[in-house]
Amino acid sequence: MELRNLLEKRKTEIVRKWFDAVADTYPADTSRFLKSQKDPFANPVGSTTLHGLQSAFEEILSQGNPERIREFLDPIIRIRAVQSFTASHATAFVFYLKHLVKELADKEACKPEEIFDFWSKLDAVALIAFDIYMTCREKVYEIKASEQRDRTFRAFHRAGLVNETPEDKPGLE
Repeated sequence: MELRNLLEKRKTEIVRKWFDAVADTYPADTSRFLKSQKDPFANPVGSTTLHGLQSAFEEILSQGNPERIREFLDPIIRIRAVQSFTASHATAFVFYLKHLVKELADKEACKPEEIFDFWSKLDAVALIAFDIYMTCREKVYEIKASEQRDRTFRAFHRAGLVNETPEDKPGLE
């Protein structure tokens, strides 16, 4: 069977397993909650992750447009970037899909070149995920540095060590 047709046919099952693998990167209690709670208001992380994975998978199967994939992965990566994940841990979920696809492809005797082509697409998706993560982390560190500057300035101002407000005072406008 052609790999693309197989993936299209088993899309729901693949995305569910992919989501479960992503949820398993969290502590056991959190993982159980993410998998079991279906209400998007009670479980925004799970809902956002599942929706992003579904949309990204569909885009990977169809056009593979990098901007659309970025759009679908962005919310997932943003969540992981503000949590305690390292860059590799936050973006590794893209590679989980390789294992899921390989299992299915082996069972259905898909052509190795089709598997390789799909894996190449996933490598590109992983790079997109890494770029998103780095952009988010840079923003987090920028915000932390700005808050620290503001806090230091206010402390100096209260202590009477600074008389004027600098014109380029970040974050207090």
